Amino acid sequence: MGAALKRCFRGSRRQFDAEALIRTMVFNRLSDPRSKLGLLNWLQQVEMPGVTEVSHQQLLRTMDVLVDHMDEVELALTKLIRPLLDNSLSLVFYDLTTIRVHGEKELPEDIRQYGLNKETGGIARQFVLGVVQSADGIPLLHTVAPGNVSEATTLRPMLEHALKRFDVARIVVVADRGLLSLDNVAQIRALAAEKRRQIDFILAVSARRYKAMPELMRGLKYTDGVAETLFENERCVVAFDAKTAQRQSDRRRKEIDALEALGQKLADKLDAADAAAQAASETKKATQKGHKKASIKPCKQANDRDAYVRFAKELKDHKLTKYFTVDWHSAHFSFERNEAAILDAEALDGKLVLMTSLPAHMSGSAEIVSRYKALADIERGFRVLKSDIEIAPMHHRLEIRIRAHALICFMALLLHRLLRLRLKRAESSFSPTSALAELRRIQRHAVKIGEVTHVGLSTIAPKQRSLFETLKFPLPT
Repeated sequence: MGAALKRCFRGSRRQFDAEALIRTMVFNRLSDPRSKLGLLNWLQQVEMPGVTEVSHQQLLRTMDVLVDHMDEVELALTKLIRPLLDNSLSLVFYDLTTIRVHGEKELPEDIRQYGLNKETGGIARQFVLGVVQSADGIPLLHTVAPGNVSEATTLRPMLEHALKRFDVARIVVVADRGLLSLDNVAQIRALAAEKRRQIDFILAVSARRYKAMPELMRGLKYTDGVAETLFENERCVVAFDAKTAQRQSDRRRKEIDALEALGQKLADKLDAADAAAQAASETKKATQKGHKKASIKPCKQANDRDAYVRFAKELKDHKLTKYFTVDWHSAHFSFERNEAAILDAEALDGKLVLMTSLPAHMSGSAEIVSRYKALADIERGFRVLKSDIEIAPMHHRLEIRIRAHALICFMALLLHRLLRLRLKRAESSFSPTSALAELRRIQRHAVKIGEVTHVGLSTIAPKQRSLFETLKFPLPT
């Protein structure tokens, strides 16, 4: 990777070694992620061959150089990755995550936009990072988009980028339900015709968005937990887990019962208030006729509108509004369960619905489901990015710095995944994280006696030596 980067930066005019500083930033992400200022302190504690005096300004300038040569760098990485892949590159996985950024100042065409953050579940200032990964778990390329972008709109640009980087005749993209829209399916077919490539897809369907889906699910017959049907004239594969379905249905029914009990309690309170008001009215009439005044304990009057507000809030908080029929305009508080909506929801419980363009003779139902479930590995890559590599929260303001930071973290993820691949193939008990932690214990000591400096390494333990052999790395000297 270092030699490839040097070739990319050969024409740049600068007074520092950009490749060495990029290597420093990538290794810092793998070993002990810090800010650019924190990295300068980290350099005082580590030995980095080829890296001498480094300033904060040089690190920022290196990031600018990286963005200036983004196309060349990505193409160089593609050439390095290509021999690691199968010949056809037929299967790729694509998913997106959100990366939080700090800073209040607004910039023109700012990539830092407010959107729903996947990590916190709330609104945050962020950008969207997309990653394309091979079937072996090797990151192939990444994309950066504004933080308020719709996920579905990123699918076609990603495919165009992938086809540009990897000159292959056929590609099968596997993606989650947030990336599916019926417009996307049409765009994929149009792109395939335009590029004269075979582009197939396995996309998860958010079944609860489509009114026709519950009825479609009711008519299916499953073999080994899998069934097939047609949806919008596309092949649809459905996986069913009865235990999951029962668990989801029971939990929903329990929540609905609790809200129904709350509604009944509010209604009973209103009835009691009406009865008290009626009794007070009758007492008043009796007093006016000369009867002795009855002693009635005053009580706070319940209000129908307050009951509506309380009930609506509970329905919204529990996301169960559609399972109750409420006449919000009625003067008297009343409600009833929407049993039809409940049954429709239960028809979708425990089901994974996938839409694919792959014909049955190429990929059976079980294989389609298996391929989609392999998409979970890209989520593990995102966890590595956010925990081990610590891509977020980001403190850069300029878009070029954000893109450079994303590329540096992507290169760190690529090395992390290749490390995992070598450990896995060697059937090692080490994970990349534990391997790095074990090797981090090796120390280099420099002792000056008089005018002579003696340099040496700490004793390399058997576990560490075994790791170097497993990873096919030379022992440090």
